[in-house]
Amino acid sequence: MSGTIILSMVDTQAPLAYRMRPTALADFVGQEEIVGKGTPLRASIEADTLSSVIFAGPPGTGKTTLARIIAETTQAHFVQLNAVTSGVKDLKEVCSESERLKTALRQRTVLFIDEIHRFNKAQQDALLPYVESGAVILIGATTENPYFEVNSALVSRSSVYLLQPLSMEHLLMILRRALESSEGYNGKITIEDEALKRIATVAGGDARIALNALELAVLTVGKKMTVAQVDALFAKNAKRYDKTGEDHYNTISAFIKTMRGSDCDAALVWLFKMINAGEEPRFLFRRMAIFASEDIGNADPRALQVVMSAWQAFEFVGLPEGEYFLAHACVYLSQAPKSNAIKRAMGAVKSALHSAPLLEVPYHLRNAPIKGMKEQGYSVGYQYPHDDKRGVVKGDYFPMGMQSQDFYEPSERGFEAEIQERLKQTKEVLKAKN
Repeated sequence: MSGTIILSMVDTQAPLAYRMRPTALADFVGQEEIVGKGTPLRASIEADTLSSVIFAGPPGTGKTTLARIIAETTQAHFVQLNAVTSGVKDLKEVCSESERLKTALRQRTVLFIDEIHRFNKAQQDALLPYVESGAVILIGATTENPYFEVNSALVSRSSVYLLQPLSMEHLLMILRRALESSEGYNGKITIEDEALKRIATVAGGDARIALNALELAVLTVGKKMTVAQVDALFAKNAKRYDKTGEDHYNTISAFIKTMRGSDCDAALVWLFKMINAGEEPRFLFRRMAIFASEDIGNADPRALQVVMSAWQAFEFVGLPEGEYFLAHACVYLSQAPKSNAIKRAMGAVKSALHSAPLLEVPYHLRNAPIKGMKEQGYSVGYQYPHDDKRGVVKGDYFPMGMQSQDFYEPSERGFEAEIQERLKQTKEVLKAKN
């Protein structure tokens, strides 16, 4: 456990990202909508009236830095724990001490828990009473979705702030400060503007990666850097993507929603972000197969055929040439007419089944109508549709006791426009009075 962090002097041997971490709100870059001037969070930090908060967002967006700034400004007892290395014993010690300080000295305790999502349910539950009583002001930091990974009771008692990846402008501001600051390179490094932009691009919205990349470039290339030298150093520009983490779900969500929005160019960007990060191609084909029925359906029945054919071709060919089939399916789905009529019909039917009676099969639809049924006074009533020139005859096909309902309502887009007209004619015959 550690108390308030105070740096009285700069450790010149420490990594650049550590040396450049700000200790005051005035030096904090980015997240203006959360901690900019006039925001409630900034006001509570400056007035030292902070209540429990959870900072969620990708790495390098300022979660730990904000906790550090609070540590520097608050008069409360500040304690930091890391959920990876701290156990129940550490947590209980902090909470017991916080109770003592509150009772004896009327002093608050601010507890910063980094990677709070790694605390198990029992650990999070143990913390809850102290947060409820006000003995502990919680600052939680997580790269995961707190609404999924953090105890809902803790979330409900905290203000949740979602931090976004830093913009190119913010990253360049941070890099230039590192070049000029006495804590950084003190103006002794010469680097072309375009080269600095390349480093900011490599960072992918992560301030820590940006500063680490700058430090690597200085150590590798020297005090004068050109675009060509930086490009050679960072030839492989890896983008943030965790195949099992939050960004995995965010990216596949963006991929699906972009295809639904019919933007094939943006959909290809999300597709190849996942491919380049090593995503399993079969996972991508499975998602596209679902999309073909859920979001396109009969508006273009060929959509599912295209996906399945592309998938089969991929199984024959594999990577890297198999990327053609992924891209082929992605573009086709993006540009196909959209309809969720199948999805709506499914939902309506499931709802109707939930409140329906026994769903007994009518006698005229049963397998081989019971011998002697007609002699006993029952009307079999089944007419063979192929005997009618239209291929449709009047009839009731719903279960006994269930009223006929219209579940599938095709859109007017793509092939469903034709289905809509055909369905209209069919139902006129099915429901004819005579």
